[in-house]
Amino acid sequence: MAGSPQTMAGKVLARTSGRDDLSPGDFITARIDVAMLHEAFAICAIQMKAAGIEKVWDPDKVIVILDHFFPAPSERHAQGHQAVRSLVEQLGITHFLGHEGICHQVLTERGLVRPGELVVGTDSHSTTYGALGAAGAGIGTTDMTYVLATGELWMQVPATIRFELIGEPGPGVTAKDIVLHIAGTYGVDVGQYRAIEFGGPVAARLGQSSRLTMANMGTELGAKFAMFEADAVTSAYLAERGVTAGGFGPDPGCEYEAVYEVDVSPLTPQIALPHSPGNVRSVAELEGTKVDQAFLGSCTNARADDLAIAAEVLRGRRVSPDTRLIVTPASRQVALDAARSGAIETLLEAGASITAPGCGACPGGHNGVLAGGEVCISSTNRNFRGRMGSPDAEVYLASPASVAAAAIEGRITDPRKYWKGRIQ
Repeated sequence: MAGSPQTMAGKVLARTSGRDDLSPGDFITARIDVAMLHEAFAICAIQMKAAGIEKVWDPDKVIVILDHFFPAPSERHAQGHQAVRSLVEQLGITHFLGHEGICHQVLTERGLVRPGELVVGTDSHSTTYGALGAAGAGIGTTDMTYVLATGELWMQVPATIRFELIGEPGPGVTAKDIVLHIAGTYGVDVGQYRAIEFGGPVAARLGQSSRLTMANMGTELGAKFAMFEADAVTSAYLAERGVTAGGFGPDPGCEYEAVYEVDVSPLTPQIALPHSPGNVRSVAELEGTKVDQAFLGSCTNARADDLAIAAEVLRGRRVSPDTRLIVTPASRQVALDAARSGAIETLLEAGASITAPGCGACPGGHNGVLAGGEVCISSTNRNFRGRMGSPDAEVYLASPASVAAAAIEGRITDPRKYWKGRIQ
């Protein structure tokens, strides 16, 4: 007998738990489709061996990548990388992606995540995979060690809330501005142990990169999962990567805990003030705030189209001598695409510094750590105190256009002075 209509998260968890009918609050044991690990793989593998477990449950379903601290900023990190490479070989992991870029970017651009899958990762922003209609969740190393050993994970079925995006975005407004507006309006705990669905006519028009940005920031809304329906946009994106995938969405008549209608028409470029992604105001209200560093990077906004927007803003202009602009592409492929398009050349001509692909300055590891008293405008997802270096530094979150505009003036400024593009 068929169960009741399910949300996207409900459908994934029903399939992976073998249960016909699920309700929010139910406890299940779910089978994992994909397990992603970055440098934390070393911890998990060592924990497995300490427990006497010599094999992972399925080497083909485990993906390992080095992204948070590459190139190694210290001998300790280099030793950690060495340990990861050795353990990957010992355990026969099929997909070792080396140092190709940030985990979420590389997995999606290589078609390693598909609609309807349950994906867990040792990175909190694993909600990113929801941009492809997958249920992606970040988990800790203890839970991941259990996954590696068994291929299963205990979890509670979350209720789902839905954001219906309506209206027509104005010039200079991007997906980052929309999701910052949601965080500022509904709070950073609106999705606390809930699944989020982004839907409505605006969501349906968003390109894959914009969907990745919003699903990624689902973590900053507290979400367990943050998902878009897999549609023709998703299928086209995966087809370019040699993957055939059908649609995946909620069942008609499924029940949501809440549905919020978000009219994007009145929106202007948004910015999150220190020290919370939910401390949001319009960029125009902060104009004139001096910045020491502008950072364009992270799994949120460092794809080829993000770099292209920044290059468009900076073309024929120079970075302020009082500000440093650091650009960290999300992956090697992004860097290659941006180089071929001319965006990298434009950014370099403007005075930007380009680093190796990876997480870079976002988690405060290297390639842009902030000193006490410094102010940074960043395209990243988090601005917690001490996130990018000193606890006495301040980080503002904004779109790539706003980051590039601030780099020109050395101060926060409305990006529409330089870029009036439309969301894609």
